[in-house]
Amino acid sequence: MKHYTERPLTVDEQIELLKQRGLNFADENKAYHVLSHVSYFRLKSYLTPLTSNKEQWIFKPSATFETAYRLYKFDSKLRKLIAAESEKVEVSIRTQMAYQLAKDYGTFWFLNKENFTNLEKHTNLLASISAELTRSDDDQILRFKREYDDEMPPAWMTMEVSSFGTLSMLYNYFRPGHTKREIAKFYGVSDSVFESWLHSIVYVRNICAHHSRLWNRALRIRPLFPRKTLKPFLSVAAINNRVYYVLSIIQYLLQTINPSSTFPTRLKQLIADFPEVDLSAMGFPKNWESEPLWR
Repeated sequence: MKHYTERPLTVDEQIELLKQRGLNFADENKAYHVLSHVSYFRLKSYLTPLTSNKEQWIFKPSATFETAYRLYKFDSKLRKLIAAESEKVEVSIRTQMAYQLAKDYGTFWFLNKENFTNLEKHTNLLASISAELTRSDDDQILRFKREYDDEMPPAWMTMEVSSFGTLSMLYNYFRPGHTKREIAKFYGVSDSVFESWLHSIVYVRNICAHHSRLWNRALRIRPLFPRKTLKPFLSVAAINNRVYYVLSIIQYLLQTINPSSTFPTRLKQLIADFPEVDLSAMGFPKNWESEPLWR
């Protein structure tokens, strides 16, 4: 192990270093402005694909700062698009979980440890929910606390202030059975597939929320490929640790949640606006637009 000894660079020094390594600049003043508002460290992820030697960080002769910044802007727009659509997915899943589980297991189903397969995880989930309720300033939550002495509000209130990650884990650790299958069936997939999809959407949404790079990223979560679906999905299994597969999951779910969604049109327009972006780096197959899912 060794200590990190590199000193911080000024913006001028950052530009000079990039020039020494072969990066071209069309407008250094604009680059200075960009680097004053988008950190060198953040942009480095978009500069790396332009290098011919990643070890020594030497750029290809044709590499430009503007190309890297275009990749950054594409990625930013892609994250915003995903965040907007995954919000619709999240709200729908909140609704179905609160409705189906309360109908079958009672108003306070999430408090009953017998409903869960892992008692330690259940305890931790309740602690997370309690903290989320404490932080909430929602009028209905505050009124419930004033008027009732129950440990927590009913499921349909509590689920609305719980994080998407908490919802995913509640579904994950809820005991297998009819209700879990019914929730997944509402979206036209099996419960095991739905569980993996839910986990994946939460993971990608967190990436979007933290404004982290999504383009050409190898995702840590690998959602399952369904053997059977109620609505059109991918005819051929795609690489399941790239963003294209998660985009396909979101589009599949939107067929139930928002059948008139313009998500495919907006995604295609975004890609058309940035023709230099390598779609294969995101797991897009060559003929992806011919899939019934994306027509």
